[in-house]
Amino acid sequence: MSDETSAPAARRHPHHWRRDLVEVAALFAAVAAADGVANTVAHGPEGPALLVGSAVALLATAGLHMWWARHRGHAPPPPPPPPPAGHGLQHSTAVSASPRAAGPAALWRMRTTVRDEPGSLAALCLALADRGVDILSLQTHPLAEGTVDELLLRAPGSLAPADLTRAAADGGGRDTWLERADAHDLVDAPTRVLGLATRTALDAAELPLALRRLLGRCTIRSLPARSPRSGAGTPPVPEEGAWEGTVLRLRDPSGGSIVVERPHLPFTPTEFARARALVELDARLGPRVPAGPHVLTLPEGEDITVRRAAPGDLAAAREMHDRCSPATLAQRYHGPVGDADRYLRHLLSPRFGRTLTARTASGRLVALGHLLWDGDETEVALLVEDAWQRRGVGGRLLARLVEMASEAGCGSVYAVTTASNTGMVAAMRALGLPLDFQVEEGTLVLTARLAGPPATDPRRPAAGVRRTDG
Repeated sequence: MSDETSAPAARRHPHHWRRDLVEVAALFAAVAAADGVANTVAHGPEGPALLVGSAVALLATAGLHMWWARHRGHAPPPPPPPPPAGHGLQHSTAVSASPRAAGPAALWRMRTTVRDEPGSLAALCLALADRGVDILSLQTHPLAEGTVDELLLRAPGSLAPADLTRAAADGGGRDTWLERADAHDLVDAPTRVLGLATRTALDAAELPLALRRLLGRCTIRSLPARSPRSGAGTPPVPEEGAWEGTVLRLRDPSGGSIVVERPHLPFTPTEFARARALVELDARLGPRVPAGPHVLTLPEGEDITVRRAAPGDLAAAREMHDRCSPATLAQRYHGPVGDADRYLRHLLSPRFGRTLTARTASGRLVALGHLLWDGDETEVALLVEDAWQRRGVGGRLLARLVEMASEAGCGSVYAVTTASNTGMVAAMRALGLPLDFQVEEGTLVLTARLAGPPATDPRRPAAGVRRTDG
C-alpha cells in the first residue's frame, strides 16, 4: 500500500495513552512473577525436583496433544446457508434442492399456491428436497390472496404423482396441479415467449397455436364477428380483453373474438398479460400469409400449383363453388348447399387454421384443403371440383395438410364425412397412418394419429413436390 494511502489511515486511529499504561503494568507484573519463580527454584529445598516435574508435565501435555490431533476425526463441514425467505427469486431461476437420486428420473410441471409471506417458498423447497426432487426452474405469479409458484421438477422415477402432491402440501402448498413435462419445457420462459412471438410474426395462422403452447393444455376457439350460418353477431369483447378465472376473452384483430378455456386451472394475471401481448403483436402486423407455393405433378403429368390461401382468394373460391355439383358441396359442408358460400370467408381467414389452394397452369382454382383448429383438436377437410376428382389432387392436398399439422405439433387429425364418400376414405387410408373409424347416424369420423414432427427440415418439399421461386 502506498504512503498516500496509509497516512490517512494512521490519522484515523489516534494513540491512546491508557493502553500504553496497561501494557507497561503487565510487563512489570510478568518480570515480578519470573523473579519469584527463579528465587523459589534457586533457593528453595525442592528447586531441582520442581524443575524436573515441570519438564515432565510439559512433555506429557505435548505428547497427549499430538496423539489427539492424529487420531481425532475431521469436523463436519458447516451446513449450507438456508435458502432466502419469501419470494425474492428471479423468474426462471434454477434451484437445486438436493442431489438427484440414482436411477431414472421424470420431469414434472407443478403449480401450487403458497402464502405470500417470508419463508413460504423455503418451506416448499425443503419439502420437495426431502423426497429427492430437484427444482429445475421456477416462476412466481403474485395474486391478491397468495402467490402461485410454477415449478419444473426432476423427480425420481419411483416417485408417484400423489407423493409429489403430498410433498407440496407438507410445504404449505394448496390447489396443487401436476402434469408430466418433457425436454421442451426445459427452455426458460422468456426464450419460449420470444420463439412464439417470432412464429406469430411470420404467419397469422400461428396465433391460436402460439396461445396454446404459451398457456399449456387448454381449448382455444376463434369466434367470427358474425355466425357463418345465421349471420347473428357474437357478443363483443372489451378492447383490453376479459379475464374470468379459467376463461380468457381477447379481441381478435381480424374481427370477432378468441376464447381460451382451461377448466381445471385458473389463469394468472401474468398469463393474461402474455396472451394479450401476443394478440397485440398480431394486430400490429396485420394480415400476412407466408409465401412459398409448391408445384404438384399429377400422375397424368399435369402440374398443379399449391399455396396458402388468403382472403383475396374469396372470389375464385366462390366461382369454384358454382362449378361444383350440389352432391359435392353437401359432402363437404354437411348442410344446405346455399350455406356453402357463407363459410368461405370464415375458412379462408388464417385465424381459424390453414387453407391450401390448388390451381391449374392457367390459374383456375380447382381444389381447397383446410386444416382447422377445432378447440384442442384439428380437423382436415377437402373440396375438389367435380372435373378434377379421382386425379390425385385431393390426396396430395391431404398429405400436405397432415405434414403441416405434424409441423404444428398436433398429435392427430380427424375428418368428418359420409360413408358414401369413398374418395375421402381412400385418401385418408393412403396416408399410411393408424386410423380410427366412428360412425354415428350416417356420419363417418376418421381420426389419423400422427407419428410426430418430421425428422427433416419442414421447409423442404416432400417427394414429388418442387418449390418455385414465387
